[in-house]
Amino acid sequence: MSRTVKAPVPSNTGLAAAEYALPILPRETSAPGLAALAASARTGPMLLADAAEALFSAGQQDAIAGHTEAARREYDRAARWIASSGYSLQNEPRLRDLYGRIVASREAMEVAGDARGGGAAQSQAADLPPAAIDEIPDVANAVDPNSKKRAEREMASLKHDLPLTAADPVVAYLNYFESTTRGRAIVARGLRRAGRYREMISRILREEGVPQDLIYVAQAESAFEPLALSRARALGMWQFIAGSGARYGLDHTWWVDERRDPEKSTRAAARYLRDLYGMFGDWYLAMAAYNTGENNVMKAVERTGYADFWELYRRNALLKQTKNYVPIILALAIIAKDPAKHGIVVEADDPLQYDVVKPGHSLDLRLAADAVGENVELLKALNPQLLRTVTPTDPDFELRLPQGTTQQFDDEIAAVPVEKWTMWRLHGVEKGDSLPGLAHKFGLTVAAISEANQLDPSVPLEVGTKLVVPANRSAQTGLGQLVRYRVRRGDTLARVARQFDVTTADIERWNNPQAAHLSAGTTLKIYPGGRPAPAQASAQKSMKPKGLKSAPPPAAPGGQSAVTHAVKAGETLWSIAHMYQTTVDAIRAANPFLAGNALHVGDQLTIFVAR
Repeated sequence: MSRTVKAPVPSNTGLAAAEYALPILPRETSAPGLAALAASARTGPMLLADAAEALFSAGQQDAIAGHTEAARREYDRAARWIASSGYSLQNEPRLRDLYGRIVASREAMEVAGDARGGGAAQSQAADLPPAAIDEIPDVANAVDPNSKKRAEREMASLKHDLPLTAADPVVAYLNYFESTTRGRAIVARGLRRAGRYREMISRILREEGVPQDLIYVAQAESAFEPLALSRARALGMWQFIAGSGARYGLDHTWWVDERRDPEKSTRAAARYLRDLYGMFGDWYLAMAAYNTGENNVMKAVERTGYADFWELYRRNALLKQTKNYVPIILALAIIAKDPAKHGIVVEADDPLQYDVVKPGHSLDLRLAADAVGENVELLKALNPQLLRTVTPTDPDFELRLPQGTTQQFDDEIAAVPVEKWTMWRLHGVEKGDSLPGLAHKFGLTVAAISEANQLDPSVPLEVGTKLVVPANRSAQTGLGQLVRYRVRRGDTLARVARQFDVTTADIERWNNPQAAHLSAGTTLKIYPGGRPAPAQASAQKSMKPKGLKSAPPPAAPGGQSAVTHAVKAGETLWSIAHMYQTTVDAIRAANPFLAGNALHVGDQLTIFVAR
């Protein structure tokens, strides 16, 4: 069982004054008396190390016991305490060593790549655009003195909140981006896309109290492409690897990868960079650590005795890609502040404007697009974090819709029963449409469309009318289709169930007996969102009289018992599933007569619940 660790967490009085001051500790650690613990700056680091060590040890014990989620929380909290304390880790060996061990343990809990997908079909690497940083080559540092003088004059007139320098590597990349076709294309692509996100990024950087010029980290990393994937498997506009993304709150499930979410990843990047600045007290070192990891930079500082990026550069204490990384960002910042002066003229994209709704239930993006009268590709572009064509059931999930369409969405989606949001579509009647023609187009019967819309088949359709189309669950959603998930070390039934929006009882039923005791390497059968009703049940005709129960339901799975529920007015399968903490598909599987039929008051449903 997870434990609550009570240990003193000091406030820090040793934070050096800086233009971008950092918070002393996360808000969650505030408690009466903490300020008194920091009365002596000499004892502050020791108290902090004691507190973080206790939390780290608790995380290790939880990890060994298989309480993975608790271990993650404890590791993350301990790392945040140290990262945001303001103490110089170069000068505090115990904090430096402890932080390195915490980060290494946290990263070890995440597997790079698509491990969480467990073999589920996702966007393949070949389908994703390359990260801009992978397209920028090494360049020779020999520069023309005239180019250097020109750069120095320009920087003297530029407004900036990151230090700029005309060091030879910076000028060399300025020349590359100005004078080569490939370099100019990389810059132009980023400057164009920056228009979509600049306002949002500026707001978040301001809210997190970090320099506005850190926006050029995203220009260098991805050219503002939310789907960019690097050779190192870093993903998104800010190029987070799986472990660092999870450490800063970016979720990754079968449904979503929040490293691809522009807003959430920007928030995470701002906080990570702020923490790195707190460790090193220098933005160049913070950016270098963002590229190569804080442990690598700390080791380079320790080996050389220099906490200065350019000194580490000269001593070859950093990897070559990291040596190039900071000059690339500085060169891009200089160009972006006045691109025309560098011969790059590009029209920025308009800012993305959107409304936000919380569906509270899985929703096919194509149905959402039907509701707002837009192409589904626009909704995918507004919601790049989605790995599927359906939204998760998470009640807090926020779906972005084209600006000004919320009311239309609410009005149109109301015509579709919530339990049909992943199966049905909406169709606006056009000139020439007929019930037989639509039935043929959607592979349905005239009776099915007429019944769903309460239409008289003999009456012609009225142009402009919105019809609900009771289509079968699309294979493109992936819902209900078999996925083989390979169990990872530290997995629990609850965690796997959350990933795929099923219950632990579902997993046990589909995989009995091996699901009872998970072990790394075991392969589980998973049906994301719930297993669909059996094919023979789906093929049955709508012949059951209202209020009557059909053939006996399947036997109750192990560990569950069956209860009978009489349907009441106003209830839906979705509301009933929530009442019994099960899924709509589990109810359908236990009640084959429901396939293809509407729910009626008085229907007797069999529900399987945990004993």
